[in-house]
Order: sequence, then structure tokens, then C-alpha cells
Amino acid sequence: HPSRNLAMSANNHAKMVDEKDGQAAIDVPAKPQPTEAPPSNALMSLVLAVIAAGLLSSTIGLAIAYGTREYGFDAHKLHAVSESGTALFPATSHLGDNPCAGKKPKHAAPGDNYFSNVECVVDGILQTLEQAGTNVTKGYKGELEATGREPITTAYWEAGMCAVNVHWHLGAEHYSAGEFDEYGTGPKINKTLERKEWSITHPRGGRELASKDKKMRLGYRCHHYKEDDAKFTTEYKWQYCTNMKVGETYEVHWPHSAAGACGTDWQYQTPFYDGVFCKDGVINMLTPLNTYEKIGVQGQVFVIVNDEEHKIDNLFDGMVYDKGDFGDDIAMYTGSTTGTTRDNEICSRYAPITWQVDRKCHLASASSFDAMCKKMMEQKDDMSGDVYPHGARELVDTEYVANNQQSRE
Repeated sequence: HPSRNLAMSANNHAKMVDEKDGQAAIDVPAKPQPTEAPPSNALMSLVLAVIAAGLLSSTIGLAIAYGTREYGFDAHKLHAVSESGTALFPATSHLGDNPCAGKKPKHAAPGDNYFSNVECVVDGILQTLEQAGTNVTKGYKGELEATGREPITTAYWEAGMCAVNVHWHLGAEHYSAGEFDEYGTGPKINKTLERKEWSITHPRGGRELASKDKKMRLGYRCHHYKEDDAKFTTEYKWQYCTNMKVGETYEVHWPHSAAGACGTDWQYQTPFYDGVFCKDGVINMLTPLNTYEKIGVQGQVFVIVNDEEHKIDNLFDGMVYDKGDFGDDIAMYTGSTTGTTRDNEICSRYAPITWQVDRKCHLASASSFDAMCKKMMEQKDDMSGDVYPHGARELVDTEYVANNQQSRE
């Protein structure tokens, strides 16, 4: 129930792998019984220690190999936890200890899975707070009462936050009339393309993909595409991003947090939740709730073109402001996390957080996106799970949208 205000304990953090707990069982052999005169206690202890270390190493090695082969995740990052939430051994990445690994919260109380997606309404009672993405057309307001939960209206850096991830969605999750809406166009994917889904194969599992052939939902498109203009139809040789299409619309998200590992090698994280909740004692999910003051997402929508005239020098660090009309008309409201695991029946409990979304659609060169993916692959944490587009959540119904949308021009 929302009245629990999304309670969280730092001791209940657990690394998520396809929304399931990572558990590691380690068998320690029983102490052998001597049949002859036993060696010295010191020698026996040394022998047993060597045997136990060998078995432990083999067990972990097999678990890593099996996890990588069967599930497509980096098992070196597996954060094993006991039933109480206590770490069994530290989470690491392939480049060393990751202080943010496993910081995505799961439980409000031990084992309750409070932060799992839930039905939006049960027996007429709303089970979550405000949701995203929404209609950001100027003048629109939702119907969900959000008094006391005002969005951040300054730049996020002024609110003490830093970007902790960048990822994007196929089509726009937000709706801006005349910019990205139901009348937008794009390249033909197949003869039976519907707005709800686009069948595509991904090279590896991701935050929203259960299998390599799962269909991704296509969001709203912009109005820039012209099939007789070469910059929208000439293919680009991608080197770092995968499953991208020239002429297509993508909504880029930059999650920010005051609890990120700001200014360190571990600032950027995949999944983004680990970066958002990296530092303990900053985000308060009990009374007084401060998530909408400490967590924010920037959203900006682009059509990819094969034309260097539309090159953007840095898409990695955050929303583009210093180019033409980029970032000139921003909608601000409080909502939730997005993605295709949620819709208007199943809602996210990671709420409320601030959203700042550019109402305009812009052109960006394919090389600009590829340069962003290159930088993502250079980060200390493994961001390969975000170098391709994710599916778009369907537009949130007005009854689940906060009534606090504001504008910054």
C-alpha cells in the first residue's frame, strides 16, 4: 500500500539477475576421521584449509561459468545473499570491487518483495504512487493528487545529483502533441508493424528482455522522417551500439541521483538502479519521503540520421541544452521508473521520482549515438546491457499521472 512510503533497509539490498535473487550454495566437506596416528593439529588445519579453499574456488568457478553460459549475465557481478539479506561474499565486476553492485532495493521488510511490480489497483485501492511516462504536452495535467511531492525544477546538478546511467527506448515513452505522437512516422520494420511491438533479436539478455526473440514495444515516433531523404534511409556501420536503425525515433534517459558514486570511476552503472541507490543514508524512503528530491531522470527524444551536420559532441553525460532549441521547453513532473514490464494494469513501486522531459524532437547523427555507446563500453562497470534500445512502456493513463506538471523555458 502506498502508505508504507516504499520503506527500504540498506541491509536488504540484493543484486538482481532477470528479477530473481542470486543465491550461491557452498558445500564444505566434513572433517575426515583419522584411522592412524593423526599428524599435528597445525598440519591438519593447514591441509583442511587448502582442501576447503580448492572446493570453494571450484564451486564459484562452476557457478560463474554456468551463469554466463545459461543466462547471459556477467556472473562475476553476482551478489549472493542469505535469506536475511546479508552478503555472503562481496559483489565485484571484471575490473574490481564495485561499491554500487547489488544496491537496487527489493524489500521494504525482509523477504516481502515490496519493490516488485504490482497491480496498479486492487479492490478499488491504488497500490502505487504516480507513474511515468506521460503526456508532456504543455497544459496537460494528470489526475493523481500529488500535493507535497513537487518535482525538482532546477538543473539536477544544482540539486546535488549526477548522472548514473544512460539508456534509451524504441520510440518515445512520453507523448508530446505535434512532436512525438500517434501521427509520427519512421522506417518500415516489417509488413505487419504495429505500434505495440517490434520483433527484434538482441545479442544478449537485458533489463527488459526475457529471451533473445522477445518482442519489443514500439513507442511514439517523431515527424521528421522522409523516405526520399537519404539521411533518413542510408544505413550506418555501427561499431558500438547494436540493433539501431537510421530514421528511427528513440527516447534517451539519463537517470540522476544524489546517492550516486559521483565523480568516481563507478559513477555510471547498469542496471541504473545500482547507480541511483549506490550510497546509503542519502535517499529516504521512509517518512519524510525524499525520493523525488534526490532522484531525477532527464528525457530527450531523437530521430537518428546518417548526416554529420547533426552531430552532437556528447550524448553520454546528460540532456543536450547548448544546441539550437535543444532543452528550451522542458516538462517537469513526478512519476516512476518505466519500461515494458509496466503498463496500465501493472505499475512500478519505484516512485515518486522527478522527470524533466524535452517536449521537442531533435535530429542526431548515428555517429553521435555510436560515440555514446563507445564511452559506455569504456566505463568501469559493464554497461553492455544498455547499448541497444529497450522497449517503450505504453502511455500512462491520466488517473495514474501526477497533477503537478510544470514547465521550464
